[in-house]
Amino acid sequence: MTGRTAFSSLNPRLTDPLGELADLARAVADSCGAEVAAYADSAVRTLAGGGKLLFCGNGGSAADAQHLAAEYVVRMSRNRRALAAVALTTDTSVLTACANDRGYEEVFARQVEALGRPGDLLVLHSTSGNSSNLIRAARAAAAAGVRTVGVLAMGGGRLRPQVDIAIVLPTGSVSRAQEVQLAIGHIVCRHVEETLFGDGAQTGSEGKSP
Repeated sequence: MTGRTAFSSLNPRLTDPLGELADLARAVADSCGAEVAAYADSAVRTLAGGGKLLFCGNGGSAADAQHLAAEYVVRMSRNRRALAAVALTTDTSVLTACANDRGYEEVFARQVEALGRPGDLLVLHSTSGNSSNLIRAARAAAAAGVRTVGVLAMGGGRLRPQVDIAIVLPTGSVSRAQEVQLAIGHIVCRHVEETLFGDGAQTGSEGKSP
């Protein structure tokens, strides 16, 4: 039995989600290409101009925030200098102190207030677009002169009008949205590397260490 035949004989509950993911990726390419390009260009301008990228999100999106920050600080697929990126989801002392003293709604806004400077870019990942702490972070960014990108789903929620660039994935599925959100983050990071470092940077296997 070939691998293709074996795979196709599996329960549709295991195979259909892959088709859904492929369909969503195509729909995003068709409907959100301009917004993804704007995100990529903004990331390039930010880093080329000496600014930094800030990432935040809740739950799985918090994991995406630190995943993507690591791609910039360490590398994605090229050996090059480190790029400035910070995940606002990783400092447990800041997160718990702020949640305890000021409320969980302020855990990201407080860090944007402390770290954000004009010329920086804040990237907010959310499936619902309605998380109060992300909305407050976007507002804090606007007050600090920090541009914002929202990578969203489910219509974008209340966060959509708060950000400078809204990429709204046409899906109501949390898991499919998160999978494509991370893919967009990887695509943008690769674009940044290729634009800033070109062919002069040595390429290597993605995933860093084996």
